Amino acid sequence: MGLRDLAKRLRTSVDELDDRRLQDRFSGLGLTCIGEMTARTPVRVGGEITRMRVAPRSGVQAFEVTIDDGTGTAVAVFTGRRHLAGVEHNRAVVLEGVARAERGRLMMLNPAYTLLPH
Repeated sequence: MGLRDLAKRLRTSVDELDDRRLQDRFSGLGLTCIGEMTARTPVRVGGEITRMRVAPRSGVQAFEVTIDDGTGTAVAVFTGRRHLAGVEHNRAVVLEGVARAERGRLMMLNPAYTLLPH
């Protein structure tokens, strides 16, 4: 590693390094980048789970999972669920379904999901 590389790495923010790490992790899996997702199209995306919460939707409990792949974030909503087995923070997951725009964010309702090994 040269002195220039070291200086460049020291100037890079932690967020940029994390985004780069996530992009490298999911680039070879043949997935669509979250930053390139469009509404109302079938899509297969992957990312690390950054947020989980249970929120009511139309009077029914729903488990919301936010994932990040370094290019953007997307939300998966699992209606009628309070949790999903194996789903935890920083776990890598692949989601497959139809994306839609809601309140300025991309969302997938009840997508198929695959947990990736740690």
